[in-house]
This record gives sequence, C-alpha cells and structure tokens, in this order.
Amino acid sequence: MPLIPEEPQIHESAQGPRATPASGRTAPTPRPVPGPRPAAPSRPGRPGPLRPTPPVQRAPHAAAKPGPSAPAASAASAPAAATPQIQLIPASAEGALDAAEEAVDLLLDSGRAPGDVLVITTGEQHPWAAHELSFGEASYWAQHDAGDDVFYADAGVADRAGVRPVVVVAVNGGPATAAATVLPLAHKRADALLIVCGDPQQINAVLGAGV
Repeated sequence: MPLIPEEPQIHESAQGPRATPASGRTAPTPRPVPGPRPAAPSRPGRPGPLRPTPPVQRAPHAAAKPGPSAPAASAASAPAAATPQIQLIPASAEGALDAAEEAVDLLLDSGRAPGDVLVITTGEQHPWAAHELSFGEASYWAQHDAGDDVFYADAGVADRAGVRPVVVVAVNGGPATAAATVLPLAHKRADALLIVCGDPQQINAVLGAGV
C-alpha cells in the first residue's frame, strides 16, 4: 500500500523536468529519471513470486521423511508370537472345582463375557456339563458352538473344545497323569489367560516342563 502514493510523485518529478527543457540542458538528463519506473514495477516482483518457493523447498523435506518411515512401519507390522498368561490358584483336589468357580465369578465380574471362558475338569464333571449331557451330545456341543455362555468340559472331551480367550483348569482328581495331559491342551486352547486350580507342586512340575 505505501507504494501506491509513490507513483504520482514519480510522475510529477518526471513532468517537472520536462518543464525545464526550456533551458535545453536538463531535458536530456531528466529522461533517465523515469528510470525509477522500473523500480516501481518492483510491485509485480513483490513477495508474490517468492512465496511459492518455500513450499517447493519444504517438499524435498517431506518427501525424504516417508523414505525412512516406510521400513519402520513394515517392521512394526511384523506379528509377535502371543503366549497366554498363566495364573496358579492353590487348591486341593476336593476344593479345585470350587476354586475354579470362584475364578469364573471374578472373571465375569471384571467384565469378561461368559462366552470367553472355557472350564476343564480333570476328575468329576462339573454339574452343568453332566446336566447338559443328559440331553444328548448334540445339544451339549451346540451350546459350545454358540459360544454364548461359559462352557464346561471334562478332560476326556476337552480336545474337541475350541480356543477361547480364557481357560480355567480344575485339577480335581482323575488319573495321576491327568494334569500332565490336560495342561498342555489347555495352554493351546487359551488365547489370553490360563488359570489352573490345584496342587501347586503337581502343576509346577508340568508347567516347569515347558507347557
């Protein structure tokens, strides 16, 4: 905006010298005075053309960044092997089923969906499993496939059960090798958490063997 008032002054100075050509000397000299007019055209050369250049200089910077970040993203996308957390709840063979029931109650109270939980018994069947099997295996396994509720299975059929986020094992008797047989299977069926209720020495002997 300050450049606009200057233009009339330039014209006035240009016309001023033209009046002096009467002397005959100054006429040639003032004509170079309009030379400042190229200085006035400095308006088109205002920061206008220079402003686009900063984005052009930033572009190489931005282009350089994706280069290193691309390999980093691919490295981050590499899947990591998931291993379920193992929790041991000490209990006798007689109290293992009750301990498993309490563990299930805590899981549900903490926000776990019933369909997230599978309970496996090594000895006597859970009363729910015994009751449902009385209606036939088809009805029993249909409830497993629906995945709407906690599912109870004994060691003899646990291999047919699918993977669930949480598996609770009640070492409530059964053959002496029951824990050694069931725990590796339960470990494979647990996606996030494996809870084992029973004799700590017996369980640790199996878990320590690299379940």
